[in-house]
Amino acid sequence: MRYGARAFEGRLELRPFESEALRDNPLGDPHVREVPVYVPRAAEDGTRLPVVFLLAGFTGRGQSMLETHPWRRGVVSEYDRALARGEAPPAILVLPDAFTRYGGSQYVDSSAVGRYAEYVGVELPAFVDAHYSTLPDRRAVAGKSSGGFGALHIAMRHPGTFVAAASIAGDAHFEFGYGADFLNGVRGLEKAGGPAAFLAVFDEFHDLSGDGHAALNLLAMSACYSPNPESELGFDLPVDLETGERKDEVWQRWLAFDPVVACERYADELKQLRLLYLEAGTRDEFHLQFSARILARRLRELDVPHEHVELDGGHFGMDARWREVLPKLVRALE
Repeated sequence: MRYGARAFEGRLELRPFESEALRDNPLGDPHVREVPVYVPRAAEDGTRLPVVFLLAGFTGRGQSMLETHPWRRGVVSEYDRALARGEAPPAILVLPDAFTRYGGSQYVDSSAVGRYAEYVGVELPAFVDAHYSTLPDRRAVAGKSSGGFGALHIAMRHPGTFVAAASIAGDAHFEFGYGADFLNGVRGLEKAGGPAAFLAVFDEFHDLSGDGHAALNLLAMSACYSPNPESELGFDLPVDLETGERKDEVWQRWLAFDPVVACERYADELKQLRLLYLEAGTRDEFHLQFSARILARRLRELDVPHEHVELDGGHFGMDARWREVLPKLVRALE
């Protein structure tokens, strides 16, 4: 199905994809997903182009980047305009939907959530290559916030599939991004009567006000980073719900996913990338500018080539950054 035919110079299609990786996932989320794919005019004659996967942040989906309102153009529309003006090189854009009952999957494989790293890192590249004129050895992955974490996570584990990666205010150095919010989450769960009670109400009203977002974030990240099939919820929490004290054994399982920690294990894979790009705003509400600095320092210690940029801004309302980041990624693939 073609989306917004009059809104784009190129072509934007919505394709259904039946995922075996997501089939029978523990949350009962759909395994048939709509996959938005943007194809620039340069591919109309069969010219093969590089591909960029764009990953949405927590509580978002790839479809959120499709806005075509004349006053509020989304990421894809802005890129389409840049192509029309000759300000960016052409690439095919893929916008995966990795949404879950908890608001997101972090693009990881988890027994409590589903196999989303396999879905994005293995299934979708093969699906896109089968239907479009792509250059399979010139593929990038990028995202913002949780999508930025997902881009790093997948790039580390699929270096042959993705040869460039970009993280805009991506989750890293978990102590800053998550640890500072744990007690707010505990308070929200206590007020609701516990995790099960919170989820029961949330499933009906999806209210993230007050401590709601912190509570959901604590549950969702636990489902991604510390799954446990033997647990009543299917995952372990990294904090005691009575005292708020950290559970070190669970926390260490979280840290295995932290890019600051994981980059040491995957340093050789990261060195294979044509471009590894990190950026964050100096007023990030989750302090991720400091996390990016720590990650950049660790990469320097490991002799991993990368580009680290800071800019004036917070965590939200940063879609305009794609105007610079997307062309940079595509040029790295040329």
